[in-house]
Amino acid sequence: MSAKAKPIRPDEALDPNKALVPSVQRVNERRVSRGFWPKITRTAARIPFADQALAVWYAARDPRTPAAAKGIMLGALAYFVLPVDAIPDVFAGIGFTDDAAVIAALIATLGANIRPRHRDQAAEALKRLKDQ
Repeated sequence: MSAKAKPIRPDEALDPNKALVPSVQRVNERRVSRGFWPKITRTAARIPFADQALAVWYAARDPRTPAAAKGIMLGALAYFVLPVDAIPDVFAGIGFTDDAAVIAALIATLGANIRPRHRDQAAEALKRLKDQ
């Protein structure tokens, strides 16, 4: 971020209307790059949608995924990674329901961009994570 750039608040980074703004997309990409693997490693065994989150992550990193779809995917993954949630993740049983809803909504709207290769990569990664 340049010295003149205005910092982006988390609510701006997650705003679907701003998901394709290049500066917001860069912030989400950095946030996801830094936080996705640590969080999925900690939570993979506890969340039933880990395979879906991983498939979205692989699709968002695929150069063949359209830029518009990547922007929305990165926004959804940034929501998963951010410690500030509608329902904090520390609440057992319900803490990840908002994250699951965001991932489910993303898959319902952009699921065609999540290819079998992304799902295969996700299944392999999840197996490795659960074997650790």
